[in-house]
Amino acid sequence: MRIINDLSSKDYNSFGIDVPIPCLIEIQDKADYNYLDIKGPFRILGGGSNILISGTLEEKIIYVNNKGIEILIDHEDHCLVEFAAGELWHDAVMWALDKGLGGIENLSLIPGKCGAAPMQNIGAYGVEIKDVLHSVKSFDLQNKLELTFHNSECGFGYRSSHFKTKWRDSYIITSIILKLSKNGYHTINTEYGAIQAQLEAMNCSDNPSIRDVSDAVIAIRSSKLPDPREIGNAGSFFKNPVIPQSHFETLKDRYPDIVSYPADGGIKLAAGWLIDQCGLKGYTENSGAAVHDRQALVLVRQGNAKGDDILLLAQKVKNSVFEKFGIKLEEEVNIWA
Repeated sequence: MRIINDLSSKDYNSFGIDVPIPCLIEIQDKADYNYLDIKGPFRILGGGSNILISGTLEEKIIYVNNKGIEILIDHEDHCLVEFAAGELWHDAVMWALDKGLGGIENLSLIPGKCGAAPMQNIGAYGVEIKDVLHSVKSFDLQNKLELTFHNSECGFGYRSSHFKTKWRDSYIITSIILKLSKNGYHTINTEYGAIQAQLEAMNCSDNPSIRDVSDAVIAIRSSKLPDPREIGNAGSFFKNPVIPQSHFETLKDRYPDIVSYPADGGIKLAAGWLIDQCGLKGYTENSGAAVHDRQALVLVRQGNAKGDDILLLAQKVKNSVFEKFGIKLEEEVNIWA
């Protein structure tokens, strides 16, 4: 465990927001969780790729940075693999590919750490973490116990789980256990988005491997999403909204080219398309807060824009989408206000 007082938040969030952190407690090893003795308010920080810091930070920050990957069970058709919460998610995907293990190749290049994956129920290109997650190990902060929650207990929803809602700040995720398929037993998923077209451009669409699918996803994401090392952002700022079939039919009559996908409970719309139709792609406020010019779902921080500036822009976007389509967008990014 390492404790650092009075440091900047700039290197701990992908927006690059610079405010003082009074105290950062870095978890470097699984055993460190047993020595946590937090008095007063705190926040739990992973990769910082899905947060927007607005205002100041008064709380202590528990920085999850424990590492380790272990194959727990090796069967003929699958493996159970435990990934420490502090492992970078994309590194975990690359590790799985190197071992010939499938199931998370569609989730390549998603930023953040493994501990945040079930919290957000990360997903992309037709796959969500809940599809391969076996269980989650967590630390009960109040009772100082390690608990294991199986997939069915985690309350997974669209970009949500109990860890993000009712269990928030009660447990710290220490590791995740994934059930990954071996070659020959894994079904490749290329039906969502532009994966098939990208595979065709790569001349490997007939019988793509898990590595081919990963390469296609990386190419697509790299072409659309800005690199946080070059311009501050947290990836998709808003969730893709799910609306009733009746509302969708009304919109379809008015906008025949509306981008949509089937979803549980209704029809999922592409939030980026909605924002683009409002004429906001590339829109920039005087503060430097902007809508990305290639992907309207992404808000970016330019110049000296502050967290509050990003929030004001987010509200403008939400208002515009509601006025035009009657749809309320929800933030996917966690707001630290």
